[in-house]
This record gives sequence, C-alpha cells and structure tokens, in this order.
Amino acid sequence: MSGILVHLMRHGAPQEPGLLLGHRDDAPTPAGVARCVTRSGGLTFDRVISSDLRRSSIPAAQIAVSRRLPHERDPRWREIDFGEWDGLAPQQLDPAVQARFWDDPETHAPPGGERWSQLCARVGEALTGIDGASLILTHGGAMRAALSVLFGFDHRQVWAFELPYGALVSLRIWPGENLPAAQIITLDSGKPA
Repeated sequence: MSGILVHLMRHGAPQEPGLLLGHRDDAPTPAGVARCVTRSGGLTFDRVISSDLRRSSIPAAQIAVSRRLPHERDPRWREIDFGEWDGLAPQQLDPAVQARFWDDPETHAPPGGERWSQLCARVGEALTGIDGASLILTHGGAMRAALSVLFGFDHRQVWAFELPYGALVSLRIWPGENLPAAQIITLDSGKPA
C-alpha cells in the first residue's frame, strides 16, 4: 500500500501579523493568498481542506476553484484557541505567564483557551478522516499538532519546526486502527537556503 499523500500548508500572512491569532477570524493579505496559491502549484492532490477561518479558507477556495477540485472547510484544522489572549500582541501579556504557556501548554493554557491535548485530539480526529491525496490549508499550531500526533513529538520538539506563513509539510500517511503511521516527505519553510 502506497499510503495517502497529504500536504499541510500554513496560511499566508494575515492583515495584522504578530498577534496571537487563535480563533480570531482575520482575513489574509492579498500577498498571503498569492503565496499559498503559488506554493500549491507543483503539488499533487485531489481535494482541498482548510480551517474554516478566513486566513486559511480564502486561499484554499482560490486553489480549489483554479484546479476545479472540491473544498471542505473543517473547524478541526483551526489554530489553538488562545481564549482571552486571542488577538493580543505577545507584548501585552505578562512575560512569565506567557513563558509558562510556551513551556507547558497543557497545564498552563491561556485563560478560557485550549490545552495542547485538546488541539492534538481534534487534529488527530481530522487526520483519521483523510482518505485521499489532500492539500490542507491550516495554521502553525495545527500543523505542529499533526506532527505531534503522527510522530509522537512533544510540544517542545514541534516548537523547533520553523513554520512561517506559507510553510509546507508534505506527508505520506498510512491509515491504521488508532493513529495512522506517517512519513515526512518534505518540510519546506519557503525561505531561501
């Protein structure tokens, strides 16, 4: 069995970069949309899936229309929910509280926000439903959660992956009874070497 080809792409730049954009539904910049469309050009896939948030769903819709492919919006591919921090600049937060979150997002979730295990559970559920070659336009946190679920990386290990706007991770996934097995084909930040 050859497995299922899955491309995870981070959305393009939002209108207000630098903020903690979890579930806040900001639109992407035109340049951010164009970057995603361009990056998808050489990829092979039969359908487009995206977060239901505009910074992912707008470029996904354009890619799907240009390829005459179906586009499914799935809220399980949303960014981690930053709760009360959503939409704030990191400089607006107490540095010690923020450091505790980045060090242990399970125990120190943002007030009213999502724990790391909750993000991984919903992304893991979304992964088990993939049944064909797909491009998934999503968010940095969801991409890291996918790597955590598929490869057993903890949150500290996945923070080490550089995933700027438009980053691309291509995987081959073999469905299983519980969690699928996977192989990383490419991890491309899109930055010149």
